[in-house]
Amino acid sequence: MCLIAFAIDADPACPLLIAANRDEFFDRPTAPLHRWTLPDGPTVVAGRDLRDGGTWLGASDAGRVAMLTNVRSAQAGPGQRSRGELATRWLRGDSDEAALLAHIDPAAYGGFNLVVGDFRSGVWAWLSNRHPERPHDDGAVALHHQRLPGGVYGLSNAALDTPWPKTERLKDALGASLRRMAATDEACGWLPPLTEALADRQAAAAHELPLTGVPPEVESALSSPFVRMPERGYGTRSSVVLRVQPATRPPQAEADTPRWQVQISEWTHPPGPAPDGPHAWAEQARRSETLVW
Repeated sequence: MCLIAFAIDADPACPLLIAANRDEFFDRPTAPLHRWTLPDGPTVVAGRDLRDGGTWLGASDAGRVAMLTNVRSAQAGPGQRSRGELATRWLRGDSDEAALLAHIDPAAYGGFNLVVGDFRSGVWAWLSNRHPERPHDDGAVALHHQRLPGGVYGLSNAALDTPWPKTERLKDALGASLRRMAATDEACGWLPPLTEALADRQAAAAHELPLTGVPPEVESALSSPFVRMPERGYGTRSSVVLRVQPATRPPQAEADTPRWQVQISEWTHPPGPAPDGPHAWAEQARRSETLVW
């Protein structure tokens, strides 16, 4: 993914809400959101990178969640290992947070941000192999780790909560969505703020652009939440919204009856140029899956 906003325990009625865009080269083979089984592991709901086998955002039946973005730099290139395997390693569920940290060689991967969570235990953490204060410095390779308390977070291609305009835009939309869920009148809907923000093709003003080492025209093209760079064969390939809400339980349900329902939807976007204005969402391009935790 290249843009994520997520809320952990920000509302009792929605203990987890995620909205994200995945930016990637159009020719990279990809399977859309679906259920699949990890080798010697659980069933997960996620898209899948068909070149290297990993994922960028997924959830497991066991209540684990993983989200991944790259870190932008002028010398971007693949590492020895695919970053997508970091997400599936956590989703596999055979190691805890300490074991995950112990088995990551930060020098083996290109710059990454990895958010991992265990919904059932309440453990959430952010990991990166770039220094939080110098994320675009390819020489600052070391593993950084931070536990995440409840709150609203944003992540793009820098460090966690780096206030890029598009990251702040999506965080604001996430807050608006949570407020609509809490309202007694559901008519306004909780989803439109998220889809509108994810589809926003408005570039940031020149003075708001970050300095990551890429040319200014590229920086500008990448500054909108929804990216379209057909001349480079690159752009937003898909958008995901994940919502956790109380499951319907019979009055005399057993204690181990699932308490939460997880709804995950992904919209895939065709490659090529897009018209001016916000990207138009195609309902036929939507796939949805449900988990219970």
